Amino acid sequence: MRKVTGIVCMLLLTVGLLAGCAETTRTAAPPSPSPVLAQILARGELVVGTAADMPPLNMTTKDGKVIGLEPDLARLMAETMGVKLTVKSITFPNLLPALEIGQVDMILSGMTITGQRNMKVAFVGPYIASGKSFLTKSNTLAAATEATQVNSPDTTLVALRNSTSQQFVQTMLPKASLTLVDTYEAGVKMVLEDKVKAMVADYPICVISVFRYPDKGLASLITPLTYEPIGVALPANDPLLVNWVQNFLTTAESTGALERLKAKWFKDASWMTLLP
Repeated sequence: MRKVTGIVCMLLLTVGLLAGCAETTRTAAPPSPSPVLAQILARGELVVGTAADMPPLNMTTKDGKVIGLEPDLARLMAETMGVKLTVKSITFPNLLPALEIGQVDMILSGMTITGQRNMKVAFVGPYIASGKSFLTKSNTLAAATEATQVNSPDTTLVALRNSTSQQFVQTMLPKASLTLVDTYEAGVKMVLEDKVKAMVADYPICVISVFRYPDKGLASLITPLTYEPIGVALPANDPLLVNWVQNFLTTAESTGALERLKAKWFKDASWMTLLP
């Protein structure tokens, strides 16, 4: 009788454990199919990283406000999501690391879509096309149509660290002397002070710098040396967020909203008075 009672007790215990496991399975929350997007909606805030020193795409005003085509585009995204926007100013070399560890939800910062970057993070775009150019006081550099024309030890250049401009110089101008900086402002300053012959940067950056310093003898290439697609960098683990941004950019382009932003920042230079 004691043996039968023991067996019954063991069966009841087993049934109880199985029931407990089943209950746990029923109540455990399933993993979110969109972890980053869910986090954005839960906190009611979209956090976008940008260098804040790449006019007219992104820049900092005298009073510390970040403005430009990309902050405007980010603001439209936030409004469409129904959340507030926070723009974080981060030096360009540190933007991708910030995205990878979750400090920002996405990057809008004149970032070229490259195969190397795309192996680490997702990209959507391009929302604008660019290319490598020279910002210089040298007529020779300003008239160059191919990088090989100025590939010599006498060519002193500056480029943004960890950028496609750095890669371009190291690949196409290996004989040139290259200095690396963390901000475009530092690079422009080196050109203005004749510490280097030119800054290698995306074409819009070079053109706007010429407009910004009209009396400094600056010039830029008429035709960029390369084609570079600029896109939105996104976390690699959220396909729904990637899909959402793809659809957002498609809508912005088809409705003319994207073209209106480009006209605002590239055809009207009144914003320059806001810069320090």
